Amino acid sequence: MDKTTYSLILLFLFTLLNYNCIKAQSTKLIVRGDDMGFSHSSNEAIIDSYQKGIMTTVEVMPVTPWFPEVIQMCNANPDLDVGIHLSLTSEWTNVKWRPLTQVESLIDSNGYFYPMVWPNSKYGEDQALANNGWTYSDIEKEIRAQIELGIKNIPHISHVTAHMGWYSLDEKVASLLKRLAVEYKIDIDPIDYNVTKIRLTGPRKTPGQKVDSFLKMLLGLEKGKTYLFVEHPAYNTNEMKAIGHIGYKNVAEDRNGVTTMWTHPKVIAEVKRLNIELINYKDIKEH
Repeated sequence: MDKTTYSLILLFLFTLLNYNCIKAQSTKLIVRGDDMGFSHSSNEAIIDSYQKGIMTTVEVMPVTPWFPEVIQMCNANPDLDVGIHLSLTSEWTNVKWRPLTQVESLIDSNGYFYPMVWPNSKYGEDQALANNGWTYSDIEKEIRAQIELGIKNIPHISHVTAHMGWYSLDEKVASLLKRLAVEYKIDIDPIDYNVTKIRLTGPRKTPGQKVDSFLKMLLGLEKGKTYLFVEHPAYNTNEMKAIGHIGYKNVAEDRNGVTTMWTHPKVIAEVKRLNIELINYKDIKEH
């Protein structure tokens, strides 16, 4: 090997090492949009937040009424990182969903999932899943069905999450979620990779306030760490104005602000200026 070739190899190795060191020290951010499928407005906003904004990962709900549209949208965007948002509750007043299977211990007298996982002061105790004699076998049966429906229709699904945190029912239920994720080869849990979950702390009632608070949050992120930000994009449409529940009536305005926040030119520019690397769940294993 002549000196020139040797020098070129050394230069390449040094450049590669330097690149990997810089990349390892960069700030990484997963931007996750939840609840795809519960409304058409949400479906459209989530795809726009991915195509025109900073969203990197989406959670889809196979039990919801707009899931057939979700299938079309996700398969039209094969590079979009998709998780199954497993659901055992149906919280909205004017739109409801039922289980995919016959699971009597998980449903109310109308055949819908209960609104809440745990008792809530704004609801009666009989409206909480935790107080209604749920069984492990029914939970496993329903969760399996949701996973299988999701994988069947959206082949590039990478992970699962739990809507409204139903895994907190007890340790055995939490273990069940982990076991099924491993069994179906969709086990990517940010906790296992030291990912820090973050949220807005400043004013966030209006779209402008959300944008400003998000920009302020970005400035506080540390180099070398990986973060997860979760929200629920939608548009302020008549459909969304009809959706709400006790204690949360301004859903259309609130979630429209999330879409604005994630697609706003100032946010996109600031992410670039700060050299924040936008990643998804699949990327976690590679960083």
